[in-house]
Amino acid sequence: MQIVLILHNLLRWAVLLFGLWTLLNSLTGYFGKRNFTANDNRSNLFFMITCDIQLLLGLVLYFSNGWFSRLKDLGNNMKDPYTRFFTMEHLTMMLLAWVLVHIGRASVKRATTDNAKHKKMLIFFGLAIILILASIPWPFREAIARPWFRIN
Repeated sequence: MQIVLILHNLLRWAVLLFGLWTLLNSLTGYFGKRNFTANDNRSNLFFMITCDIQLLLGLVLYFSNGWFSRLKDLGNNMKDPYTRFFTMEHLTMMLLAWVLVHIGRASVKRATTDNAKHKKMLIFFGLAIILILASIPWPFREAIARPWFRIN
């Protein structure tokens, strides 16, 4: 499981990189009134793919590291910020972000104008990035801190 945890930690950087690339494309496209390009499509596709892989790794960790079994004693676990974060908050917000990425990708594909595509990218992927950033256990978050890079 240590390898899965290391991969989950490292892949977060790819998710953030592709998410920010997508967000930058949506901002420049919407406010610059430019055409929707293959680069725009590629950025949100890569963002979606890395989110999918990250979700799979996260679910493996969630079910194999005992987080799911802690739901049986939910009342006591809600009192501990560390346990609450990893049993409920992290999972819920990341799943919501994953859903927003998939809805956003489908909405962009269905949009008929370039401006509408960029606007949908900005809304859906922007909200997803906010949720992702809020639910990462950054090293500066005292009760739930995890290292920037986990290598062991």
